[in-house]
Amino acid sequence: MFDITAKNLAALLSVATIGATLALGTLDARAGDNVTEEQILRALTPEKRPLTRGLSIGPKVEPAANAAEDKFVQTIRGRSTRSLSSAEREEIATIVKDKPKIDLEINFDYNSAEINAKSLPSVQALGRALTNADLKGSTFVVAGHTDAAGSDVFNQDLSERRAEAIKRYLVDKYGINGSDLVTVGYGKGKLKDPSQPLAEVNRRVQVVNMENKSTASK
Repeated sequence: MFDITAKNLAALLSVATIGATLALGTLDARAGDNVTEEQILRALTPEKRPLTRGLSIGPKVEPAANAAEDKFVQTIRGRSTRSLSSAEREEIATIVKDKPKIDLEINFDYNSAEINAKSLPSVQALGRALTNADLKGSTFVVAGHTDAAGSDVFNQDLSERRAEAIKRYLVDKYGINGSDLVTVGYGKGKLKDPSQPLAEVNRRVQVVNMENKSTASK
């Protein structure tokens, strides 16, 4: 009886810890998760809304708003992370709220922008996903975030360097056009879990599909 109970308990624990949770179009890859190319593709692929006669599906976006957004994205494509003003960083944060996104917990060496070896599989899965035909050519935001330990200046600098490190890896290893990757750092200014400011969940890289292939380089 004891053996059966132990096996059942182990099976339940295994089921509870497999995979990542997909909710509201955002996938969170937390510590211990093996994020896959397929999971990233699902999270970053825009939802296809069915066309119905006389019925609008989803929030309506005015053409002028779309044009303004595309114009803004064009102004930040190809820019260095450090060149972005605080106003531009906030504008990016506003635009990406309703875009397909994924949070990846990417580990770096202490006080460094060097990607830790144990996180390379997740970064490599991201590289494969972004070169997939379904996503290739879109503009993506790569946003670095830290926890609340340390000063604002220190964390801002660290988040920028780490976002740039991800971009550099994707460009060098997967041939992704650098202009298609907009890097931005938010330091500790946008904690994922404000109730636990030092939690690992706050140390993340968020990748967002800006969904504007029409303005992306071919």
